[in-house]
Amino acid sequence: MTAHPLPVLSLLETRVLGVLCEKQHTVPDTYPLTLNALVAGCSQKTSRHPVMEVTEAEVQAALDSLRGPALVMESSGGRVPRYAHNMERVLHLPAQAVALLAVLMLRGPQTAGELRINCERLHRFADISAVEGFLEELAERPEGALVVELPRQPGARENRWAHLLAGAPAVEEAAAAAPAVATHGADVTVGEIAALKANVARLEAEVDGLKALVAKLCTELGFHAEASTALARLKE
Repeated sequence: MTAHPLPVLSLLETRVLGVLCEKQHTVPDTYPLTLNALVAGCSQKTSRHPVMEVTEAEVQAALDSLRGPALVMESSGGRVPRYAHNMERVLHLPAQAVALLAVLMLRGPQTAGELRINCERLHRFADISAVEGFLEELAERPEGALVVELPRQPGARENRWAHLLAGAPAVEEAAAAAPAVATHGADVTVGEIAALKANVARLEAEVDGLKALVAKLCTELGFHAEASTALARLKE
C-alpha cells in the first residue's frame, strides 16, 4: 500500500510534536501527555524558539490535525485523554533522527554543535560527526528530505540546519536565529557555548524555584531557623 505524502505542518503542529518527543524522555512518568501538559510545554519560555502563547483549543486543533497522518496517537482509557507522538513509525526513522528533528522543531535552526548539546536529554551523541551523519541521512532521505543545511551566515564558522516538516524555512528567520558573532581559535564552537549558557540559565531558574519552595515549606511548618539554614546551604 502506497503511503500518503506527509502534509506540510504548521508551526504549532511542529511544536506539539517536538514537545511530545521531548517530554517522552524528560518526564517519562507523565508520558503520554494530557492536553494541559501539552499546552504548558508549547508555551514554555525556556528552550523554545520562537516563544509561543497557545490556548487549549489551538493545541487540540493541532492534535486533531496530526492524528490524520497518524503522527499523534490518543491513548484510550483513563480520566482524561493522553497523547503520544508516532514519528519513528510514520517517518521510518531511528530514535536518534527523531531527537534531532524534535530539537529543531523546538528551538529553530541550529548548528551540529548546538544540536549535540541540546539533544543531550533526548539522546547523547558521541561527537559532532555522529550528529552530522544523522543530519545527512535526513537530508538525503529517499522519501523526501526532512532537514536542510542552510547557507552560512556572514561571520559564522558553521552552517546551521533546519527541519522541513513545515516547508522550506525563510532565509530571514534562519538569519535571525544565527549567532551575531563568532570567535576564532576556540576548541568549543560558538553554538556549543550558546547552548551551554542556555542550559545553565535553565538550571539556575530551577534552583531558584527550589529555594522558594524550601523557604515556603519551612515557613509554613514554623521552622524559620531551619529555612535560613536550608537556603544558605542551597547558595553554597
